[in-house]
Amino acid sequence: MSASVLVRPVRLADAGAMTRLQNHIIALGGTTAYEEPRDEAQVIASYIRSDAGVCCHIAEADGQLIGFQSVGLNPKLPPGWAEIGTFVAADVQARGTGQALFAATRAAAQAAGIRVLNATIRADNRPGLGYYAKIGFVDYDSDPAWALANGQVVGRVHRRLDL
Repeated sequence: MSASVLVRPVRLADAGAMTRLQNHIIALGGTTAYEEPRDEAQVIASYIRSDAGVCCHIAEADGQLIGFQSVGLNPKLPPGWAEIGTFVAADVQARGTGQALFAATRAAAQAAGIRVLNATIRADNRPGLGYYAKIGFVDYDSDPAWALANGQVVGRVHRRLDL
């Protein structure tokens, strides 16, 4: 990871860059459950002004957004649990950006009283599976028949981290 990486809480002004990054990741395919491009209003509602939001941090390098990570409450999860999502530019994956984001995310989630983080990852998302394993998440369930909108079965893995 470059010494110039900065991790900070998200701001409304980040919405455009977050939307572009997430849409680029969606267009590349294979590392997110999102299949359709998202607009700025969706990104704001999901990560910046979400009623269910616990925290969201962005990573910047040389003034450019290179990733973001969010934690939000999910009514399908038990009390004390929250959902984590991570989006990092493909050209900086496996270079410490995710770990830097997670240091801030973990502290904020713990401060908010979250006891367990849940990550739901496409089973064919090798970078995502590797990332969450590296920071301590362990499998607790799977959804082998989960399919994309086009019917392609890719499966999902559910991992947890007790904080």
